[in-house]
Amino acid sequence: QVQLVESGGGLVQAGGSLRLSCGVSESISNINAMGWYRQAPGKQRELVARVTYDGITNYGDSVKGRFTISRDNAKNTVYLQMNSLKPEDTGRYYCHAAYLISEYWGQGTQVFVSS
Repeated sequence: QVQLVESGGGLVQAGGSLRLSCGVSESISNINAMGWYRQAPGKQRELVARVTYDGITNYGDSVKGRFTISRDNAKNTVYLQMNSLKPEDTGRYYCHAAYLISEYWGQGTQVFVSS
């Protein structure tokens, strides 16, 4: 069982930055892929960013060039650096792990971007 704990959300003005962190109970070097997803009210959960065990990243179209996912294997932590935030980035952000044949989700952290 992999446990994920997100932190770093909050209220920020448009154009500002936030960094989300996801602490992982398992060594992330063993995890196939780590990712961040978000869900806005009334919308489906969508991929924000993802990084594989070998460092390959991919991003949702709406965040390319503004968000960066990174991983610190020594700290078993995955980060999401969010710059140039827009009101449409508002939502609950969830950390996700694909490990062996299972998937795991954190409880999420709320991000609110004011205009």
